Amino acid sequence: MQTNPHTAAVYPPYRGTPPLPYELAFEDDTYYPESDGQPMAETELHRDLMIDSILTLKARFQDIPDVCVSGNMLMYYAMKDAKKSLAPDVFVTFGIERKQRRIYRLWEEGKPPDFVLEFSSENTFKRDLGVKKELYAERLGVQEYFLYDADRKYLPTPLMGFRLVGTEYVPIRPEPDGKVFAETLGLSLGLRGDSFGFYEPIAGRWLETPMDEAAERAEAAAALADRLAVEAGQAKENAAQAVLVQHRAETLAREETAARQRAEAAAREEAAARQRAEAERQRAETAAERKSVEAAEADARADQAEEELAELQAAYRQLQLALNRQKPPEAE
Repeated sequence: MQTNPHTAAVYPPYRGTPPLPYELAFEDDTYYPESDGQPMAETELHRDLMIDSILTLKARFQDIPDVCVSGNMLMYYAMKDAKKSLAPDVFVTFGIERKQRRIYRLWEEGKPPDFVLEFSSENTFKRDLGVKKELYAERLGVQEYFLYDADRKYLPTPLMGFRLVGTEYVPIRPEPDGKVFAETLGLSLGLRGDSFGFYEPIAGRWLETPMDEAAERAEAAAALADRLAVEAGQAKENAAQAVLVQHRAETLAREETAARQRAEAAAREEAAARQRAEAERQRAETAAERKSVEAAEADARADQAEEELAELQAAYRQLQLALNRQKPPEAE
C-alpha cells in the first residue's frame, strides 16, 4: 500500500503496465498524438468549469513541488498502443514532477492520477458512468473519481464522488450539507449556487479561482484606494483647519504679546507716575519743611526785632529822661 504524504490518503499501487526506466521511452517509436481532434469542451460553461477547476487546484497546491495538476490532456495507459488513451477534464497526480507536459504516458510517470474530475454532459454522462468509470477503476487505478453535471439533469445527482476499494468504485457518502469529501485532495466538492466549487474544511472556506481572487483583490484595492482618498481628503481638510487654527493661534499670540507689551508699558508709566508723585510729595514736604523753617526763623527775627525795638524804646525814654534832667530851667 502507498500513502499520499500530502493528504494522508492510503491507496493500492498502480495496476497498469509496470513502470519502465525513463530512457526506454526513447526506444518506443510509437506516435502518440497530442490531440484527439475533439473540442476542448462541449459548451462554454463546461470549458469555463474545466479551466477554473484546474487553476483553482493549481493555486491550492502551488507550494507542493511534486504534484501535477492538469486537464484535457491525452493520457496514454498502454505502451506502444496510441489508441489506449483518454483525456480527463481535470486530474491531480501527487508524487511526480511538476513540469510542462504535452501528453501523459503512465509508464513514464510511474503512476496514474490520484484524482479525476469529469464534467458530464448530454453526450458524455453515459460514458462517464460506464466505460470511463470502469477504465479509471480497473485499468488505471485512479483513487477518486468525481462527476459534476453542470446542467443538473443528466446524472442521478449533480455531484457524485467515488472512491476506489480494491478494483471497484464505491460511492462516497455526501456530508450533511451535501458536499462530497475527496481524501486525495483534502478538500470537499460541493454545489455552490448554480455552479460548484472546492471547499477547504479546516479553514472553513470555499477556494476561489485565481481570477476571482484577483477580482477580489482589485475590489479590495479599489475600496482601499477609495478609503485612502477619503482619508486623504479628510487629512487635507484637517490640515487646512490646522493651518487656520495655527493662524488664529498666532494672531492671538501676537495680540496677547501686544496686550502684554501695552500692559507692561502702562505698568511702567504707572510706576513712573508713582515715582514722579513720590518725588513731588518729597519736594512738597521739603518745601513745606523749608517754609516752616523760614517761618520759624522769621518769627524768631520778629521776636528779636520786637525785643530790640523795646530795648530801643526803653533806651530812648531813658535818654529823654536824662535830657530832661539836664535841661536848664527857662527864664521867667
